[in-house]
Amino acid sequence: MPGPITITSAPCCWGVDDITNPHLPAWEAVFDDAAAAGFGGLELGPYGYVPLDVARVSDSLAQRGLSIVAGTIFDDLVSRENRQALVSQTHDICAFITALPKPASHSGQRFDAPYLTVMDWGHDIRDYSAGHSELAVRLLRDDWAGMMENIRQIAQVARDDYGVRAVIHPHAGGYIEFADELAQLAGDIAHDLAGLCLDTGHLAYSGMDPVATLTRYWDRVDYIHFKDIDPIVYDQVMAMRIRFFDACAKGVMCPIGQGNIDYAAIRDVLFDKGYGGYITIEQERDPRNVTSILDDLAASRSFLQKTGF
Repeated sequence: MPGPITITSAPCCWGVDDITNPHLPAWEAVFDDAAAAGFGGLELGPYGYVPLDVARVSDSLAQRGLSIVAGTIFDDLVSRENRQALVSQTHDICAFITALPKPASHSGQRFDAPYLTVMDWGHDIRDYSAGHSELAVRLLRDDWAGMMENIRQIAQVARDDYGVRAVIHPHAGGYIEFADELAQLAGDIAHDLAGLCLDTGHLAYSGMDPVATLTRYWDRVDYIHFKDIDPIVYDQVMAMRIRFFDACAKGVMCPIGQGNIDYAAIRDVLFDKGYGGYITIEQERDPRNVTSILDDLAASRSFLQKTGF
């Protein structure tokens, strides 16, 4: 039997991925919409989007009945020269999210929220190969080892200094995207140090079966993201070989239930395994395309409720 599941959302549903984008909505507006859409919480979003002001953000969350279920590192995990910046982000984010009101604990959770979701990003050569395993350049052995050490540093600081579970998120357009990279990651990063955040949409976008992948790595899965893929747009963007977020701007991510991911099968896996805790909906988009956000989120929530979540 599954534990209780709380459906949450993330600022990327409002197009918040690059904090330098001049079209981003105010973070308070995202909080307003998340509450209006009936979510039980949301993620913090990219570093620097929500101000690291505990009193102000705590008050905003309390007014809306929300909690922060995860912070995010979305950055270059490969470069050794970036290690100190990554560690600094880890301290800032973990100190902040653990000072906010704690999300509820659910039976079926291996680790309590909030989590620290860790994703590699910022490499043009891989961004243009998103979804194309056969064309994507892999890291050389020494560069991969440097990325693993960066991840270990992040996860160790999160765990030992703040009691936060780091969860590694394979992400389209980064150097941890495809099946071989996920397998290598799982072999290189000890389970007692960090888990996985598997995202159904990123798995499918990158050529993996979400059901089979969740099943294979179940012992490492601590947190889950949901999204769906429009198959018509997907075929179009795969033929164009464009950046991942340019594909999102074209609508490759659609409301859950309107794409080609089998959520009834995913439900069966999660229920069979007894998953409890948080599932975060992410539907990346261009922040200028905001008029359908609440309708899309309502459609996703309605579908998931009808599907048994």
